Amino acid sequence: MKKTIKLLASVATAAAIFFATDVKAQTITPNKLRFGIGVEGGLVTGSAHDFSNAELGGTGRLQYGVSNNLAITLTSGYYNFFGKNEPGTNLKYQSLGMVPIKAGIKYFYTSNLYLGAEVGAGIETKTFLPQGVDENFANKDTKLILSPALGYATKHWDVGVRYENYSGQSNNYGLVALRLAYGFGL
Repeated sequence: MKKTIKLLASVATAAAIFFATDVKAQTITPNKLRFGIGVEGGLVTGSAHDFSNAELGGTGRLQYGVSNNLAITLTSGYYNFFGKNEPGTNLKYQSLGMVPIKAGIKYFYTSNLYLGAEVGAGIETKTFLPQGVDENFANKDTKLILSPALGYATKHWDVGVRYENYSGQSNNYGLVALRLAYGFGL
């Protein structure tokens, strides 16, 4: 019991030092462009969870520093929502493919921690279908994307967690995702 309390106290102290220390890492340079390449994975929510459990994707993000703590972003890439087995059969749903195109902001409330928000469109390139169904009969929709995020960024690395909501055509679903990116100045 005493070891557990000491361990928890040590972890709490380390976390307090980590988040309270004012590291002077410059994450946004005003009037400069940065580009980041990221890989991301997520868990599917909403109506799409009937067809998929997980998403894996890659994105590129262009970031322009407005001030020392505010940047605007433009993000695009490709997401693959892996199809899962159709209940009660050995058939598997086709994976859903999506190209997101999002504009957003990143606000750094400390040196390295930021809040983000993005809005945009998600263009479905494939849709969930049972095996053997002709894809030409499937509706490929464009969804409205709304996405709040929380992240940690250094000069080169960016780790962010976000919820992304896709809505439109009476079919709404979402994604809880983690993005790991490497960025550099242009």
